Amino acid sequence: MPSTLKRTTWAVLALACVSQFMVILDASIVNVALPSIQRELGFTVTGLAWVVNGYLLTFAGFMLLGGRAADLFGQRRMLVTGLILFSAASLAAGLASAPGVLVAARVVQGVGAAMLAPATLAVINTNFTAERERARAFGAWSAAGGVGGMAGAVAGGAITTGLSWRWVFLINVPIGAVLIGAAMKSLAAARTRRREPLDLIGAATGTAGLAALIYGVMQSADHDWTSLRVALPGAAGLLLLVVFTVVEARVARPIMPLRLLTLRTVAVGNGMLLLFGAIAIAMWYFTSLFLQNVLGYSALRSGLGQTPAAVTFVVVARLAATLLPRTGVRRLIVAGSACFLIGFGWLAQAGAGSGYVTSVLGPTLLVAIGIGLTFPTLMAAVTADVPEGDAGVAGGLANTASQVGGAIGLAVLTTVAGTRAATAAGYDLVFVVAAGLAVALALVGSLLPGFSRPSGSGERVRRPGG
Repeated sequence: MPSTLKRTTWAVLALACVSQFMVILDASIVNVALPSIQRELGFTVTGLAWVVNGYLLTFAGFMLLGGRAADLFGQRRMLVTGLILFSAASLAAGLASAPGVLVAARVVQGVGAAMLAPATLAVINTNFTAERERARAFGAWSAAGGVGGMAGAVAGGAITTGLSWRWVFLINVPIGAVLIGAAMKSLAAARTRRREPLDLIGAATGTAGLAALIYGVMQSADHDWTSLRVALPGAAGLLLLVVFTVVEARVARPIMPLRLLTLRTVAVGNGMLLLFGAIAIAMWYFTSLFLQNVLGYSALRSGLGQTPAAVTFVVVARLAATLLPRTGVRRLIVAGSACFLIGFGWLAQAGAGSGYVTSVLGPTLLVAIGIGLTFPTLMAAVTADVPEGDAGVAGGLANTASQVGGAIGLAVLTTVAGTRAATAAGYDLVFVVAAGLAVALALVGSLLPGFSRPSGSGERVRRPGG
């Protein structure tokens, strides 16, 4: 980041990055602790899944609402509210003495995260207006989320082994307290220019529709896609989203202004984030399963085995932020998709007798390069042309697209792996499908307009063809 940036700007970026790190970390850190949680609290196998799903469901379902709330009520207010809710729920989860209490705490945690994630994007979007600075800020933000996702397995294993599974949640309390103080100090209070009522009907139908759709998709892990347990909530979710769209087209002050979707960067970029979510799941989730179920690694060793890819992602995400104003969106998307295609194609050749270095390390580094090139580029692109007053909802929409893509991708790819009983051949087929998604990502990326290059006067100049 250029030295000309003020100290307060650095503080704002650090606040956004650490908040995003904590949100994403909590989606993955609990996985390694699940066996200990089950033994101590007496969870059933089905109930235990909701320690993870309860968080992910409300996280994805409430993000659009959280993003709009940040626009209407102020970024600092929503960031602090989200941190308080997230930290309080973490405390309740860490002290839980019964399965229902822990699941309820995780659900509330997800709501807090849904306030936090779009607010961090809105903070970046409004505090970093110069193209180059914004690109670098998004690179740092993306890297923080990536590190949070990857650190979960290692940190969860270390904390559970060295302390207790309860500290997987309790560690958030002091971190949250520090972030609340930082937010109050570094972020300006909102100077609300608009006194708009919250679109309650839109909020209810949009949130319920997303939650029902994601719930139905999650149910497909244990039930056939044609079963009522999957089809009913999925159909209800789609119907509610149709109602949501009709409502948003008619109300004067919608929670999700449909005019944003007339911006090509927003419409196409969010479509790409749906694909990207599925690709990222194929990388981090299924590679971890391959290491454990096929190569026989422990959960902790599996996390350590993916650490080189995580480090690579962080480095490349920062590099992509530097390259973006020079190369444009399309070139980075094509380069990232090529890395996905080659990396997943290489992974698909791995088997039970494969070595880590030759069959896993090399291809995962390539895929990590692709993620590092693609994710911050897409997040910068989908917010580049959005008015400041819509920064929160644009961030919520982008996060929602990525999370929903990941949820659907997880369900579909789990089904794909299950067709071959989760053997090496099953994972190979998953990686082949992921390579196909990379091709689709590149094709959709060709619809994006060229990214803007800052001119000497600081105005944005569209670069045709990117």
